[in-house]
Amino acid sequence: MSKPIEVDDASFEQKVLESKIPVLVDFWAPWCRPCLMAAPVLEELAKEYADKITFTKLDVDQNAKVAAKYNIMAIPNLIIFKEGKPVSQIVGYKPKEELKKDLDAVLK
Repeated sequence: MSKPIEVDDASFEQKVLESKIPVLVDFWAPWCRPCLMAAPVLEELAKEYADKITFTKLDVDQNAKVAAKYNIMAIPNLIIFKEGKPVSQIVGYKPKEELKKDLDAVLK
């Protein structure tokens, strides 16, 4: 997958928790400026990490159930899931190189 895929309350379990490879979930909202700044960076990383990590996006305004389950209080909020469990969380905007370090740590 070369671009983050949209997930919602209904598809979250199947696309994120049941995934065979790690999944990065970008909890975001269309009105969030830092989220919009992060989007092109995440698209680049989705291409670089294709087949290693699945990149997804979840609009917190439209999907309150999953956002509440993971206590999303600030966005952008990135959670990396591995084998159905959250293993890393990044709150706020981070430059691409810092995100790559977090992604590489999960893949080790």
